Amino acid sequence: MNQEKPRADALVFFGATGDLAYKKIFPALLSLVQRGRLDCPVIGVAKSGWNRDQLVERARKSVTEFGGMDEEAFAKLTRLLRYVDGDYGEAATFGRLRSELESARLPVHYLAIPPSMFPVVVEHLAQAGCAENARVIVEKPFGRDLESARSLNATLRKVFPEENVFRIDHYLGKEAVQNILYFRFANAFLEPIWNRHYVENVQITLAESFGVTGRGKFYEETGVIRDVIQNHLLQVVSYLAMEAPSATYGEAIRDEQAKVLRTVRPLSVDNMVRGQFRGYRDEPGVSKASYMATYAALRLYIDSWRWEGVPFYVRAGKSLKITCTEIVVELKNPPQVVFSEPTPSVGNYVRFRLNPQVAIAIGARAKRPGEGMQGEPLELSVVEQAVQGKDGRLGDYARLLSDAMAGDATLFARQDVVEAAWAIVDPVIHGPSPMFEYDPGSWGPPQADRLVADIGGWNTPR
Repeated sequence: MNQEKPRADALVFFGATGDLAYKKIFPALLSLVQRGRLDCPVIGVAKSGWNRDQLVERARKSVTEFGGMDEEAFAKLTRLLRYVDGDYGEAATFGRLRSELESARLPVHYLAIPPSMFPVVVEHLAQAGCAENARVIVEKPFGRDLESARSLNATLRKVFPEENVFRIDHYLGKEAVQNILYFRFANAFLEPIWNRHYVENVQITLAESFGVTGRGKFYEETGVIRDVIQNHLLQVVSYLAMEAPSATYGEAIRDEQAKVLRTVRPLSVDNMVRGQFRGYRDEPGVSKASYMATYAALRLYIDSWRWEGVPFYVRAGKSLKITCTEIVVELKNPPQVVFSEPTPSVGNYVRFRLNPQVAIAIGARAKRPGEGMQGEPLELSVVEQAVQGKDGRLGDYARLLSDAMAGDATLFARQDVVEAAWAIVDPVIHGPSPMFEYDPGSWGPPQADRLVADIGGWNTPR
């Protein structure tokens, strides 16, 4: 059975004055305080020439803009908050951190900093005696390709054992993503049809109506495959395609994720279409000759008994028609021998809408009212009404921070899962492959339609 681990007695976050802390971490910390889940020292570390009062003011602005101010909870958070200012490359910074940790024996270190800084920070944590019995949280991207992912892991493992490394992918903290797993394995009616005998294809769309929004320099080093496909969407593929995990041990879910991702065929250029929205090269920080994709569509195959021959289509992009993430599992049509009507263009399906609304729907056919035996499509759906404020559920970052402090790694990416996902896209991310321009506000380059030509086209979200 799962063994409960000791809860962390301090939280250290590097990059305390940065953008991620401002938009995500401070609101998450306030949310944890509101629910009584955070009562240990919280130590921010950065090189900004700031003092603690300035960090507290930064936190106040952050939660006012992104979290919703709760004065009583913020006062509690302020009492927990400490600050260490200094260069990550100087041992003295970590000596001051050791002093602020005082008697803490099980700290969590959150590296909300560029991966290039990981080696020096990890080394100094060890030298200062801050890494003993500690956990470490690292942000994606977990490398730029398979080789760099392995190198990054080697850096972390010099100091922290795998069970103390928490690779945070906020997508796995989303309630809607976790519900894919629950809906699959908590309902008996799905398992008999969730296989190659009944599933025609699976389509996953992550669309964003906005562009790179001032993050051109970052995107030039990343692109859509590294940004959302290798991590977010391949994690979703694993939840859709994995075998049932056992609840008797803590690593069951991640074991099944790793197993199924190892059976996904490595990508080839023939099964990929890359695109770039018109105007991307005019963004600040973007090369006029940029070859970086802002859109990609992939056709994946899983070489397993359950999924042999079933295509999984994954597409994601910037500056598309709408913002939404949706999964459609399309089922095969029944034999058209009972009713005298054409084969329907829309058959049975299961649809998961992950954002902006959260919904689960089942597509079916029913008799059209009136004489004759003619049918029409209908959809049975459940749409979630979000609850806001402290009475609502934890947000994704708050949930994951709480889990890391409790030592529960279920919703974090394990190294073998990360490497299996990189192995899928590694053959194509370094090029060469064609690049197609597309209009902002469209559904991407029309050339992507060739991937789905033999199944009737994309199941485009509405």
